[in-house]
Amino acid sequence: MDYYEIIANNFQGTIETIALSVDNLAEPIANASQAITHALLEDRKVLVCGNGADAALGQLFCSQLLNQFTRERPALPALTLAGDGASVTAIADSDGIEEIFSRQIRALGQPGDILLCISSGTAASNLLRAAQAAGERDMTTIAMTSANDHQLASLLGTGDTELAVAASRPAGVVELHTMILHSLCELIDLNLFGPLHQEP
Repeated sequence: MDYYEIIANNFQGTIETIALSVDNLAEPIANASQAITHALLEDRKVLVCGNGADAALGQLFCSQLLNQFTRERPALPALTLAGDGASVTAIADSDGIEEIFSRQIRALGQPGDILLCISSGTAASNLLRAAQAAGERDMTTIAMTSANDHQLASLLGTGDTELAVAASRPAGVVELHTMILHSLCELIDLNLFGPLHQEP
């Protein structure tokens, strides 16, 4: 078995997907970063939800806001809704898995907060209900989706943003979502704290 060829094809496919995605994603990424920046400047917070690998991406994003991305700076308020196993399983047990995010949003979400909803496949019902709950709480929703899924996008309102990724394989969507999150972190830092000073 030629492992090199498999690895090279994966890398090449990711490079091509990234190159073809820049034009479609640059403006929505910029809009999303501005929405998050505005919310943070208004002393609001970011709530993040996703399932499986998307939940892991949510934890990555929150850790980079709470701690730091590429520079030392004050902590920024972000909370992943999939991270509290006791609460998630309690809600799933009493109300069903469809409510694990929406119930938390109704308790924690405030007008002006951001919901970052990450869905690399077909949006699960708990993500759809999360977006609905965010709308009811007058929150702004940023949906990171697969271009093949239109359910989550159909729930977005004025001022919300969709970041739709087209990739030939599911892992490619996750890879691009990771790049989007890193871009958001960089732009948020830039918006809030200015250019990163580099020593000569």
